[in-house]
Order: sequence, then C-alpha cells, then structure tokens
Amino acid sequence: MGSLAAEERWGWLLSQLKESKAVSLSEAADALGVSEMTVRRDFSAMEAEGIARRVRGGAVYTGPVSFSGRERSFATEKAVIAEKLLPRVPRSGVIAMDSSTTMHRLAQAIGAMDDLTVVTNGLSTFQALQDKPGVTAILTGGAKDRRSDSLVGPVATAFLESMRFARFFASAAAIDANGCYEDTLEEAEIKRAFVRSSARVLIGAHAAKLDDHATAAAVQLENISVLATELAPTDPTIVPYAKLVTAVL
Repeated sequence: MGSLAAEERWGWLLSQLKESKAVSLSEAADALGVSEMTVRRDFSAMEAEGIARRVRGGAVYTGPVSFSGRERSFATEKAVIAEKLLPRVPRSGVIAMDSSTTMHRLAQAIGAMDDLTVVTNGLSTFQALQDKPGVTAILTGGAKDRRSDSLVGPVATAFLESMRFARFFASAAAIDANGCYEDTLEEAEIKRAFVRSSARVLIGAHAAKLDDHATAAAVQLENISVLATELAPTDPTIVPYAKLVTAVL
C-alpha cells in the first residue's frame, strides 16, 4: 500500500476496525507502510476519541464513532460528495440535514442564499450555517447524544413530525441493497422521522460504506431520490445501486 498520510491512515484503520472489530499493530504497520509506533499513536488517539480500546498487540473497535473521530476519516471523499450535492441545495424553501460529518461538510460549502431554512439535529452543522447570508438554521431540540454530536429522542422526533421538508440531506453508517443503517437505535429513529417529513431524500456516503452493515435500519432505498458517493456513476461499485434509487451521483 505504501506509506499513507495521517488522515488516510486514520480512515484505513477505522474501516478495518469496523470490519473486523480488531486490528493488530504488526498487520496495520505492514499494510500502511509505517512503524508500529506510528500505529500505536493512532490507536491512542482513537482511544481518546472513544473509537477503539487499546489491547496487547493492537486495538479493538468500541463504536459508535464520535463526531470528531468520523470527521477525520475519508475527508477527501466527503469533500467530493459535498461538491456533488451542493447544486441540489435549493436557494429558498425549507430543507433538513442530519448530524453526519458529510452533511457538515455540505453545510460549510453552502454560500449566500435567497431565503433558505435548514433544520438539523447536528450541533456542528447548525454552527456551520451561522452568519451565511439568506440562510436560517434551526435545531430540532432533543437530548444530546455525545457519541454522535447530535440531538435525538422523543422531543426531536415530535418536532420533526410537525415539519415538512422539500429535501432531506443525510449520510449513513452503512448501506446495502435493502437500505441505510446507523450505529445506534436513537440515530436510526430520528433518521426515519426526518424521512417521513421529507418530499425527497438525498444520501451522501463514501464508497467504503456500500455493501456494509451497522446496527439499526434507518432508510429504505426505495425512499432515496439521490445517492452520492465520491465515485463516478459508472464505477462498478456504484452501478448496482443505480437500479435501486432514482439517481446516483
């Protein structure tokens, strides 16, 4: 694989931890082309974020991954996804965004609008939308889930049931031929509430999440209007999904 930068190492290690639940120092060092000391430091940083627990000779996945931990991984891919979805953000009206790091990246990319209201359960996304001309950001309310930096629970769900959104922009912890999944039951529940109140659902997720699995079902593919990844729509990895959703980007 050759030596990778810190951001890419973090993404690779996170992917391996989620896949196998455990990664050894020696195997990771060999695969990444770095020293075991470098991998040990990465594992220590992940442990501080609550992503992994260090054990003798390696680390084990403790998921769910914190917002800051997720934000570090696949940053380049998320930037590409945000760029693809940005033209789909209307200049006015009422839309929703989830608390994912990918939608946080999209929120950062939004410029001046005419009269756009964005409802989100993501604290970081809410902050990213402040002071943008023509944009009003609204939080759902609810209980803070420190694992995901999001607002969840019955208060947030009840608020969403009273709203109607032209579009809901979201990501997912995992996607397969049946739908999208989340790492926690609480996140899956609020994602379903967003979908029920939305005319269109646009999902942005990096390709490593395709054909993957997570704890709780959130969104069925038949409810998705657009699926965006960092891949070209003609890439063999994404082509099968083109038959299951309205459009792929």
